[in-house]
Amino acid sequence: MIKLVMFFLLLVLSACAVMPPKNSDDLCATFTEEDGWRNDAQKAYQKWGVPIPVLMAIMHQESHFVADAKPPRPWLLGIIPWFRDSSAYGYAQAKDEAWDDYLDSAGDWWADRDEFADSADFIGWYCHTSFTKLHIAKNDAKNLYLAYHEGHSGYQRKTYLRKAWLRRTADKVAGKAVQFQKQLKQCKMRTD
Repeated sequence: MIKLVMFFLLLVLSACAVMPPKNSDDLCATFTEEDGWRNDAQKAYQKWGVPIPVLMAIMHQESHFVADAKPPRPWLLGIIPWFRDSSAYGYAQAKDEAWDDYLDSAGDWWADRDEFADSADFIGWYCHTSFTKLHIAKNDAKNLYLAYHEGHSGYQRKTYLRKAWLRRTADKVAGKAVQFQKQLKQCKMRTD
């Protein structure tokens, strides 16, 4: 009987989990599959001025649109799960400190990192802050991502110059933003 109850509970809980879009590399398919995401991304764009393809490319890189994404957990001695190296969480992979700054500065205190709309708003806010503090153009996906990953002070210190892998990742984000921009134009043509 206990096994049956546990199975039922597991089934119910898994049904509540938000699954990422089936084709996260196709922005049109993602917006079609995930009702409301396009409007949420549009609201973030209107509020912060960061283009939708840039917002979505950063989110794609950070979590591949997984609501409860977390960094991998290291294993002590190969068998004991250990503490994560970062507090990054959710669609935006926002760390606790950055999320708290967002909540203090611009966010709704009811905001959650595992809610798409809140994460899109966070990324818009962070990129807008990068524009304000670091003068990075709001359509410069590569440098916005470098500042997003390294933090504003890390970007100012150019810590990314010692990380070839991160520069390659930033190039990938910039390429994804271009891809998403082309796809977004095609989506609009299909719906007009």
